[in-house]
Amino acid sequence: MKFLSKCILVILVASGCSDKKEEPFNPSEKFTSEVTELKEYFHIPGLAVSIEKDQKNIYRKYLGSSNLDEEIALDANALFPIASITKVFSGVLIMKLLEEEKLSLDDPIKKYIPETTLQDSILIKHILSHTSQGSVGKEFYYSSRFGLLTNVIEQASGKSFAEAMNEEILMPLTLKNTFLLKDSTQIAEDKRIIAKPYVLDNGIENGFIDFGYSTSAGIVSNLEDLATFNQALDNNTLISQKSKDLMFSSFNNKLPYGYGIFNQKFENLNMVWAYGQYDCYSSLFLKIPSENISLTILANNNLLSDPARLIYGDATASLFVMSFLKNYIFQNKEMELFEQSDSTMVASFSKSEFYRKKVLAQALAESFMARFEPEKRELSAKLIERVFLEHPNYLEYADLNLLHNLSFLKDIAFYMDLGEFSKFDTQIEHIGAKLLDEQPENPYVHSYMGTYYSRKGNIEKATYHFEQIVNAHNFSKNWYTQEAQNWLNEHD
Repeated sequence: MKFLSKCILVILVASGCSDKKEEPFNPSEKFTSEVTELKEYFHIPGLAVSIEKDQKNIYRKYLGSSNLDEEIALDANALFPIASITKVFSGVLIMKLLEEEKLSLDDPIKKYIPETTLQDSILIKHILSHTSQGSVGKEFYYSSRFGLLTNVIEQASGKSFAEAMNEEILMPLTLKNTFLLKDSTQIAEDKRIIAKPYVLDNGIENGFIDFGYSTSAGIVSNLEDLATFNQALDNNTLISQKSKDLMFSSFNNKLPYGYGIFNQKFENLNMVWAYGQYDCYSSLFLKIPSENISLTILANNNLLSDPARLIYGDATASLFVMSFLKNYIFQNKEMELFEQSDSTMVASFSKSEFYRKKVLAQALAESFMARFEPEKRELSAKLIERVFLEHPNYLEYADLNLLHNLSFLKDIAFYMDLGEFSKFDTQIEHIGAKLLDEQPENPYVHSYMGTYYSRKGNIEKATYHFEQIVNAHNFSKNWYTQEAQNWLNEHD
C-alpha cells in the first residue's frame, strides 16, 4: 500500500509525470534519521527499535546508552521493563483459557472475585476491553481494573499467574530474556542486565525500576524475544486465528480497544497496538496485519509514550508512529516529520488527514517539551493555528488529545508565570462541550474544563465539572478524582 503513487508524488513536485526513473525508495535511512532526531528531541538515553515484515526482521537498531554513568552503549544484551505491553501477554492467556473452555468472556467478574464492590453487570470482557467504567460496555477508559484479571487467570487455570505465564507462553516460545519482575533480588540472582532507568527533570536524571507484576504490567523483555512472541501471534502458535481475530477486534466499532490490545483504523489501515509507560521506561508495539509488518520500540525513560497521551487510544498522536507509517507504509519521501517554526504548511499535503495528524502530533509533543524548554510553547501554538487555518471545522476532528494540547498550553503559561494565555479559549470551550455531549461523564474532559473555568474565575462552572468527577457513578479513583476533591475542599 502506498500513501502516494510515484506519479502523484511527481505531480506534487513538478506538476506532471516524468519519464525519468526514480531510485527505489529505501525507508530505513530516512526512518533512522527521524528516530535519531526523536531520541534527541525527547532526551531519551537509549532506544531499541525493531521492524518485522513477513515474519522476517528488516530493521533493528540500538541507539544511545544503556548506562550513561558507565558509558555503556545500548545493545541486544540490555533488557527493558515493558509495562503495559504485558497486557497483550495477559490477553493471550485469557484467550487460551477461553479456548480450553475454562472461562467465558461473559462471566461476571464477581464469579472470580466475590468480594469486589464492582457491580454485577461487569463481565470479564468489560475488564479486558477497558469498558467497565461509566456506562458498562459502551465507553472506553483505560483502567487499572485490568489488574483484576490476575485473579481470573489464577482461578480459571488453577495456577499462579507467574506459572501460567511461564508454562503457556514464555517456556513454549523459549523466551529466555523475558520474565515477570518481582524484586531487585531477582535481578541480582539471575544476573540480568536491565537498561538503567532515567527521568527527564532538571536534565537527564537517574530514575528507578518499578517492581511487581500483574496482568497489567511487570514483564521485562528485549527486541529479540518480543519478535519471537510477535511471530507466534502471526503463526497462531499460541492461540487460534479465531481467538486472535477476536482479541484484535475493537470491542465495538466506536471504541479503540479490543481484548488486551488497542485496535484503530487510520487511512484505511487497521492498526493493532499497545504501549507501555512507567515513570522511567516506555515501550511501543504496533502491528498492521494487512501489511504483515510490525514495529517495536523500547526506551529507558518514559518519553517514548508520555508526550503522546497514548492512554486516550490514538497511536497517530505519537511522532514515532507517524515516522514509521510515513516511511514504511505510505513511503512518502517528500514529507518531513518535523515542521519548523518559520515554515508554512506544504500546500501539497495540507488538506490530507495524515499531514494534519502529523502536525498535531508535533504540536502535542512541543507543548509537552515546553515544560523543559519554554520556547517550544510558541511553536506548539503556531502549529495548531496552521491546522485550524487549513481545517477550520475543528469540531469534526477534535478529540481528547487536542483538548489536552490546548489546555496544556494554558497550564505552561500559568505555572511559569508567563501571563494568561487565552488564544484558544473559544476552541477549548467548544471542544469541551462537544466531547461532553458525546461522553457526559468523561473525567478527563471534566478535569480540563474544571481547571479552565477555575482559572477564569468562574467558580460555578468549575464546581460543576469537579463535582461531576467526584460524584461519577462506576469510576475507580484516579489522579483526576483526587485533584477534583482537593479543589472542592479548597472552595467549600
